[in-house]
Amino acid sequence: MKWFGQNRNENSTQRRRERRGSAEKTCQEYQTEMRPMSSFMASLRLSLRSLRLCVENLFLDRFGLAWLGGSLWIVLLALVAAGLLIPAETPYTGPVFTDVTAQAGIHFVHNSGRAGKKYLPETMGSGCAFFDADGDGWPDILLINSKDWTPRGRRSLPALYRNNHNGTFTDITAGSGLDVETYGLGVAIGDFDNDGRDDVYITALEGDRLFRNLGNGKFADVTKSAGIQNANFGASAAWLDYDRDGKLDLFVANYVQWAPKNDLWCSLDGATKSYCTPESYKGTRSRLYHNLGGGRFEDVAEAAGVGDPTSKSLGVTVLDYNGDGWPDLFVANDTQPNKLYRNTGKGGFVESGMAAGVAYGEDGVARGAMGADAGDYDGSGRPHLLVGNFSNQMLGLYHNEGNGLFVDEAPSSAVGRASLLSLTFGTFFFDYDLDGTPDIFAANGHIEEEIGRVQPKVSYREAPFLFRNLGNHKFENVSAQMGAAFNRPIVARGAAYADFDRDGDLDILISTNHGPAYLFRNDGGNRNHWLNVRLTGTKSNRDGIGAVVRIQSAAGKQWNMVRSGSSYCSASDLALTFGLGKAATASVEVEWPSGARQQFANVSANQFLTIDESRGILPRK
Repeated sequence: MKWFGQNRNENSTQRRRERRGSAEKTCQEYQTEMRPMSSFMASLRLSLRSLRLCVENLFLDRFGLAWLGGSLWIVLLALVAAGLLIPAETPYTGPVFTDVTAQAGIHFVHNSGRAGKKYLPETMGSGCAFFDADGDGWPDILLINSKDWTPRGRRSLPALYRNNHNGTFTDITAGSGLDVETYGLGVAIGDFDNDGRDDVYITALEGDRLFRNLGNGKFADVTKSAGIQNANFGASAAWLDYDRDGKLDLFVANYVQWAPKNDLWCSLDGATKSYCTPESYKGTRSRLYHNLGGGRFEDVAEAAGVGDPTSKSLGVTVLDYNGDGWPDLFVANDTQPNKLYRNTGKGGFVESGMAAGVAYGEDGVARGAMGADAGDYDGSGRPHLLVGNFSNQMLGLYHNEGNGLFVDEAPSSAVGRASLLSLTFGTFFFDYDLDGTPDIFAANGHIEEEIGRVQPKVSYREAPFLFRNLGNHKFENVSAQMGAAFNRPIVARGAAYADFDRDGDLDILISTNHGPAYLFRNDGGNRNHWLNVRLTGTKSNRDGIGAVVRIQSAAGKQWNMVRSGSSYCSASDLALTFGLGKAATASVEVEWPSGARQQFANVSANQFLTIDESRGILPRK
């Protein structure tokens, strides 16, 4: 090793300034690359050059020394890796998610019906929902189930859990009217008859079901009388008032043409049967049921321009991406181009996904898209898109540029790097730490149990992701800080959020394929202030679906739209939760689908608001 002294008298000021600037830049590059990585060796491979430049420049600047050779470099590398030369980041002190499934009394286990035949639907799992089933103002839980292909002497039913207001739930499935055995997949919640009680739509292989809420946790199957006929491998569904006539319509995302009699033989190794991918099957039309009133619906998908027969649809989210006041649809397709249906305001839609840049991945190939959501993660005033994709494709994070175009920001962010090898189904934006900026949750799990045999870096069971919004289009992967239970590898499918314990912050419900459901309580999110806003329409639909709520406080401006659907085969609470940071008051504005507007000033933080379209803020019950 050769050392030499630095002549501090020869233009030392300029040289040290240059070195210091280079050191700061390269160290920042190293820390940026290092932060989202889960292992030192992985980060080392990505940032070796930046790290070495960082160390060399730091030592040259601090000690006036430079070196040639490798031994000192190895020593210094070890010091940097140990955090002795680069200051450690501030320890995480934010909210955590605690697994309270058992203590809450949730004992549901999903049955995919698998029995060795490797039927395609066995890979899909079923969704979950938070909604107020009995009208007491507290979120209850509905877990969708599938069933055995041939009877085995057992019934596989969905599970309806009533919220006991003390952190626990009671199973009230029996006699609820929802205790019907189907090969169920998805669920959508909405008050289709405007009677003040949220109704339930369940997608199922043998035919979807519509259940009218009778009150007090009781439901009636009105599928036949409503004119619903959809036995087309329905997955996710969403209620929306696409023609703004005050009655909720329904979009159902249908997957592929499959039946046991046309099941195909596929293999990972050429010797044993494995689950087929959707390329093996033909696509099928989704459904758009127009609400005719009187409890009747009519399928207008083809006439409205959303009935593409080649689509293989799994997820749907409702958004107004061009800000014209009419709800549009983003449909996540598996190995087919995603669809972005722009509402014309005249009873129809125009497909704009290709032109908008959301149809394909950056490589020009259709991805295996599963779930989706929309939200304004950068405060631009526009809804952006979040899409769960197949393994080796990463999450899609499409930024709405405001000119009809979207740009996927995931590849250049922690979101993309962390999710590259994962297969994401349920995913959504939500403000878990109530700081006023939407964060990201992703529920992961592969479809093939033996995937590790052919792709050693990909796992069947996968832990979920939680990405904290840092602002300025940056996210931080804080999954590891959520503890062992949260990071347990599972085969997740559906995911939903609600404030089930009514403490102000948002909790998470996860369904798994052929496994248990999980309920995670948010502990610490309510250290910040918040507002929970639930709407009651009069001229608009009763749930206020499609209404936009705008909040302004010392934490800044934010907004959200009341929407059904999103995630994968699941339904989150229709109430909107806004994080206010340390702000004690806020102004609230509501833009209703009917065109009506309401404004409320000096609204105190930390309360549950119910805003009626005609009467304004209602007194607390």
